[in-house]
Amino acid sequence: MSATTSPSPSPSPTAGATPARASALSDLEVEVGVLIRRVRRVIGERARAVHPDLMPSSYLMLSYVREHGPLRASAMCAVFEIDKGAISRQVQHLIDLGLLDRAPDPQDGRATLLSVSEAGVRRMDAVADERRELLAERLGDWPVEEIRDFAGSLRRYNDALGIPGDR
Repeated sequence: MSATTSPSPSPSPTAGATPARASALSDLEVEVGVLIRRVRRVIGERARAVHPDLMPSSYLMLSYVREHGPLRASAMCAVFEIDKGAISRQVQHLIDLGLLDRAPDPQDGRATLLSVSEAGVRRMDAVADERRELLAERLGDWPVEEIRDFAGSLRRYNDALGIPGDR
C-alpha cells in the first residue's frame, strides 16, 4: 500500500525577502489597491464628462484609439482582452455618440480604420485640461523633480508588471 502525499505548497513570493522588503511590498500592494479604486472612479467621471452615455470601458477604448489610431478594431482585441463582438458593439456605440469615425483602410479596401472624431477630440481635450488643472492643484506643493521621479517610478512599475506592447 503506498502512502499518498499531498502536493507541497508553492513557496511564498516573499519567502526569500528580508522583513523590510516584505513589509515594503505589502505597503505597495495596499497603496496600489487604493490607486486602482480611485482610478476606476475617475475613469467613470471622465467618461461621463466626455458624454453622459459613455461607459468607462468605452472611454478607455476611445483613449486608446486616440493614442494609437487610426487603427483597426481587431487591433484592440488583444489590448482589452475581449472578443471581436464586444469590440464591435463598443465601437458602434462610440460612433453613435459621435466620438469615433470609421473610414476605409487605404491599404485594404475591405477593412476600416477607426479614429477619434473632431467632437471626440474636443471633448477629450476638455477633460484632459480639467484633469491637469486638478493635478496641478493637488500636487501644488510637490517639487517638479519629485513629480518626475514619481512618474518615472510609475513607468518602471508599469513596465515591470506589463506585457510587451502594453503601453
